[in-house]
Amino acid sequence: MGIRDFFTSFKRLTKIIKKPSNQEIWASIKVSIIGMTIIGAIGFVIKFLATMLQSTTPTL
Repeated sequence: MGIRDFFTSFKRLTKIIKKPSNQEIWASIKVSIIGMTIIGAIGFVIKFLATMLQSTTPTL
């Protein structure tokens, strides 16, 4: 794929795509925030459990 083919494909693509509506943008933002919250909560729980297990193990 050469430069000319790339720009031809790019021109064709820009004719097809459309700007997302505000509703679509907010839906994407909500899904992203929910996903980050879930991943953060899982990471917090794992770190908390690791810290609790480490503090309860006897040291020599």
